[in-house]
Amino acid sequence: MDTIDTIRSAGPAFGAQADPQSRRGFIGRLVFVVRSVAKQIDRMLQRRRGRLALMEMTDDQLKDIGISRCDAYREGIRAFWE
Repeated sequence: MDTIDTIRSAGPAFGAQADPQSRRGFIGRLVFVVRSVAKQIDRMLQRRRGRLALMEMTDDQLKDIGISRCDAYREGIRAFWE
């Protein structure tokens, strides 16, 4: 094996471009994480909208679903991440 072959087989030098395959893997993982975070935020916002709607219900509507005004208020003031 001569010197040129040894340098080629040693892989990319410091500061050289990374393997395109590993870049695609990193971007794929990054996209997965961003999508997961977006879905979690969406679920939290849906929960908050539901709680606000519960607070806007009349006493008769709350009675129909078996919740007291106090329970609706207690649920409605909870933080969106809970």
